[in-house]
Amino acid sequence: FAAQFSVLRCFVEQREPVLKESDKAFDIHARFEGESYQDILDRDTRAVPECLRAEQAQYLGSDPVPASHYTSVDRFDQEVEHMWMRAWQMACRVEEIPEVGDYLVYEIIDKSVLLVRSAPDRIQAFYNACLHRGRKLALSAGNKTELKCPFHGFCWQLNGDFKSCPTPWDYQHLDAETLQLPELKADTWGGFVFVSFDEAAPPLMDVIGPLDWHFKDWHLEDRAITYHVAKVVPCNWKVVAEAFMESQHAPTTHPQIMTHVTDVNSQYDLFSDYVSRQISASAEPSPLLDRETVSEQRILDDMTSRRYKIYSDVKPLPPGVTARAFMAENVRESLQALNGHDYGRYSDAEMLDSILYNVFPNFSVWGGMKPTRVYRWRPNGRDVDSAIMEIYQLDLVPKDGERPRPAPRRVLSDDERWSDAEELGGLGAIADQDMGNLPYVQQGLKSSGNNQVQFGNYQDMRIRQHHIMIQRYIDGEI
Repeated sequence: FAAQFSVLRCFVEQREPVLKESDKAFDIHARFEGESYQDILDRDTRAVPECLRAEQAQYLGSDPVPASHYTSVDRFDQEVEHMWMRAWQMACRVEEIPEVGDYLVYEIIDKSVLLVRSAPDRIQAFYNACLHRGRKLALSAGNKTELKCPFHGFCWQLNGDFKSCPTPWDYQHLDAETLQLPELKADTWGGFVFVSFDEAAPPLMDVIGPLDWHFKDWHLEDRAITYHVAKVVPCNWKVVAEAFMESQHAPTTHPQIMTHVTDVNSQYDLFSDYVSRQISASAEPSPLLDRETVSEQRILDDMTSRRYKIYSDVKPLPPGVTARAFMAENVRESLQALNGHDYGRYSDAEMLDSILYNVFPNFSVWGGMKPTRVYRWRPNGRDVDSAIMEIYQLDLVPKDGERPRPAPRRVLSDDERWSDAEELGGLGAIADQDMGNLPYVQQGLKSSGNNQVQFGNYQDMRIRQHHIMIQRYIDGEI
């Protein structure tokens, strides 16, 4: 493990914190004083993977962030020009364009990207605009043998080479090189397709490298989209992102889960400038509750009351068995019955816990072996006050079956709730609680009397890093 961990650490630019006099007045390494996530792992019924034993916290300072960073059009424009038009961002899943000729449109700000399976082993990303008069070449997803503009009929091969136009005699001044479709950088990892508008962007693996080691046994490539739900949220894109970077909101926003999900003792890690993580234990109560009042049976009952397929048909809790050990075994059995895979070697943590990895700037993927949850957030066009939030679930493909077609993207209307999407199960009510706060966060930021947003030094560490990275892009450091 020492060798593996040294490889992992090579991705982390270690920076000694520059302490101001005001920093010396408090403990910059303060943590919740009770049981930690690592203490919970010590009770696991299986061997815990080393990636869950890794801890990488860092003090990043304690200065406030201007509230205007969430509300200013000028600031938003800087983010677009210097960060969104340069950073690698998750555009789709490989499985969404599996066959030659399959295509899909990814839109960010006012840019439209056409992702095409141009060959069995090649995915390309083109600017989604005809080089004649600018009409979008595609509006959604489908399959084509060529890329033909619906306006005047200019046509390209799937690899972006110019093919033909209806009146070539009038365009003799244009050669094939001039009419080659401009291409973005594109690469894949874990079954995801990433794109960057920056020709000088570093290789994708230089950005997301730590994920390779963490996810090596969790089979992201072998998972299929079982639901994909999207909705426009009336707040800045960073407000949406930050709702999924900490767990300290859970006792107030999600009090119904306190009996079976931890919160203020969650673990937070920064594995590189681009990759971070938070972990909350399941089938364990919040340390804010009096443990004597929360029985193992209560934990089990409250956990199984949530509408999740993997928590169905739970047997009574045997004497002397903890709810955590019992639920982990139940999930192993339920998933094996669903897809035929053997989960016997996986730890309780991998079967139960909320293990959220973030990749800067717009992507979060859950670790472990239960159905994988994916979040993606991005600005809604050029609107500083709204964002697009998406939730995916990825299930392991059945061991002896064919890969199913990915579930289509469902877009909720303004008057639909997340819980109206039945495919989300119990997550829908949780999402309603989260998203119910966010419009009022945006309104409050605009009403700020001191133009300051304050962060905790540990629990908000991932949020602070997010702002630091945006600023580094704007300042030209990256």
